[in-house]
Amino acid sequence: MAKITGPLTGDAKNIVAEALQGALVDLIDLSLVAKQMHWNVIGPHFRQVHLQLDEVTSLARGHADTIAERAAAIGLNPDGRSTTLGKSTKLPQPERGWIEDGKVVASMSDILDGIGQRMRERVEATEEPDPVTQDLFIAVAQDIDKQRWMFQAQR
Repeated sequence: MAKITGPLTGDAKNIVAEALQGALVDLIDLSLVAKQMHWNVIGPHFRQVHLQLDEVTSLARGHADTIAERAAAIGLNPDGRSTTLGKSTKLPQPERGWIEDGKVVASMSDILDGIGQRMRERVEATEEPDPVTQDLFIAVAQDIDKQRWMFQAQR
């Protein structure tokens, strides 16, 4: 069996592995949470919020793929299994059933704020060991910040 190796070793590899895996969990679960809310949002601003949740889902899925492929490219195994997500997600889960649009907006604002903070921590953590990965985190943070702003503007 072929082995994938990468340019990082020791502490640098461990720091980058932790940051990439954490980001992958955040992004996959963000796509799931956004889609769950997308299917269950109700209220006078339904359409606007419904469509914005699809934007969040798309950006989360796209960035998750990029993050996972970066991990693989440097010899790490990305883990996006549902059991891994269930054990390690930091995202609050939406309530079951219909969710009023105002609650969705508030929840997504908070969720995106948390992810944005963790992305900034990852940007800082990867500055020294792997600037290439750091650039990916910067791009994710930029898109997360934009979506957070758009949800906060609706509050």
